[in-house]
Amino acid sequence: MATHALDTLPLRSGQMQMQSADVGDLTPDQLRDLYRMLANVRQLDRDAVAWQRQGLIPGYAPMLGQEAAQVGAGFGVDKTRDFIFPTYREMGVAYTVGVNMVEYMSTHKAIWHGGLYDPGATHFAPFQAVVGGSVLHAVGWAHGQTLNGQTLNGTAVVTGGAASVSTTGLGVGLAFLGDGASSQGDVHEAMNFAAILKAPVVFFVQNNGWAISVPTEQQVAGGSVAARAAGYGMPAVQVDGNDVLAVLDATRRAVAHARAGLGPVVVEAMTYRRGPHSTSDDPGRYRTLEDEKTDGGEDPLNRFRAVLLADNVADSAFFAVADADAQARADEIRDGVVALESRPGSEMFDFVFQESTPTLGAQARQWREESEHV
Repeated sequence: MATHALDTLPLRSGQMQMQSADVGDLTPDQLRDLYRMLANVRQLDRDAVAWQRQGLIPGYAPMLGQEAAQVGAGFGVDKTRDFIFPTYREMGVAYTVGVNMVEYMSTHKAIWHGGLYDPGATHFAPFQAVVGGSVLHAVGWAHGQTLNGQTLNGTAVVTGGAASVSTTGLGVGLAFLGDGASSQGDVHEAMNFAAILKAPVVFFVQNNGWAISVPTEQQVAGGSVAARAAGYGMPAVQVDGNDVLAVLDATRRAVAHARAGLGPVVVEAMTYRRGPHSTSDDPGRYRTLEDEKTDGGEDPLNRFRAVLLADNVADSAFFAVADADAQARADEIRDGVVALESRPGSEMFDFVFQESTPTLGAQARQWREESEHV
């Protein structure tokens, strides 16, 4: 069955155009900001791997090669009313929407589950290691808006069953998942319910070519996650995930479609995971360095750099400063991560339920008696 494309979301060829038309309505300052974000995310990702090797953090899921997919997607949402539901690999999205990176890295340091940042303030949900779990949360949050009769920013919604819409637009849930996660039953359930309920959700799939060690062609029937959207009656678009401008354009249009009350959208960003699945993974067991060079495509940062140079938006001096600033910023974050101290163990009982239960209270008392001797 063919993929349904949005009328307002034309498929892009994925070929990098060197004309100014590629920059859309972005100003030169915004374009330079995009590059700065890409550079900062690239440097922080590289440094985080080094931190794990040095014993500073116990584990990390690298995103090398996926910078354009993550920065482009994060740049395309409204941070005041949309809500992002990440996996464990969306550091680039978190950075782009302004999450405090020291607080974000607290989970990788294993002192706090889900990060020390405030999800309510950042509109960035606690990230998790449950594969496919975040998509269920995104659908629940999005449908909850219509059940509550209002959007995230308090604008009244005209309720009418599954087709509830707002004249000023809904807040949109942006759910991140990988090609491997798309094979999980939870994802099927989330997409099915979202389509039935016309929930304002964008399922953003980063197809990085690998489900840990299994290539996409061996675990995604039909070879495309976007093609599956037709089975749920929802539109989809497949975009070049190494082109930050193409990703930004696709995300904005998909979010606009969902915000208008027209239901969910699937965006599949075709990219490549250039590093290991996690710092405990050895990609040399299932692919070669030559494979990585051949299959990885054009480097997302080099690609965007060429666009900015061709359009006279930036010069070599700008890139030198941006790259140096990225290293300085990563060093600052490292200092903050080093300074993080362990959290009180009693906090594990504080945020399980909005209202505690007798069983949880008994467990907390037992823990205090055994651990704090009180």
